[in-house]
Amino acid sequence: MKNKVNYIAVLTFFIIAVLLRYLTNKTDLLNGISSGFIKIILQGISPTIAALAVFALFKIKPVLTLKGNYSNIMTPFLLYWALPIILILSTEYAVKGTLSFEAITAILIYGLLEEIGWRGFLQQQLKPLPEFLNVFIVAVLWFIWHLNFDLSSSNLLFLGILILGSWGIGKVANNTHSLLAVAAFHSLNNFFLEMNTLKIILLISLLSIWIIALVIRKNQQNAQKVILS
Repeated sequence: MKNKVNYIAVLTFFIIAVLLRYLTNKTDLLNGISSGFIKIILQGISPTIAALAVFALFKIKPVLTLKGNYSNIMTPFLLYWALPIILILSTEYAVKGTLSFEAITAILIYGLLEEIGWRGFLQQQLKPLPEFLNVFIVAVLWFIWHLNFDLSSSNLLFLGILILGSWGIGKVANNTHSLLAVAAFHSLNNFFLEMNTLKIILLISLLSIWIIALVIRKNQQNAQKVILS
């Protein structure tokens, strides 16, 4: 168990992530790209690039992986990626007769690219700190990365959501060690930007299924620890 934060690695990560975020979101760098899908991916890729850079530069071994601590990668993929895709698209098709597969997939990939940085690197690097301080620092840096500094009530609410999200997604990361799982929880906010009754039902359904699955998994892990001890 490491007991020191590598603040140089944290600073390096954040500088790279913010610089690339600025280039992809606040300049004309991506104007020549016609594909909306690719443009969205590139706008969210900076935390991943920053994390990979510090993993290599500072010889830090990632704790989170796509599979996490599941026995095989299909379990988190089916539960956290296939389930929301099927549930959201089937509901959309039943109501509107359309299928926004590319948009749903882009949201999940975008969430994954962010989470490789925020939970995959930053939360793990700040583990020696008290939990509240860890969550608060991750949320504040995550907020700054969005490069939206308007002094408005909606921005303060957004910061509050990021603090709550950092706490909740952090719990998922600790429980599963799976980037697929944390990316799915991250993506919930982007799946349901404009709420209505149907979207609230979908959101509650996904959250309920995932939380129950996490509780069952946690109980199984605790039971195994008791048996092994």
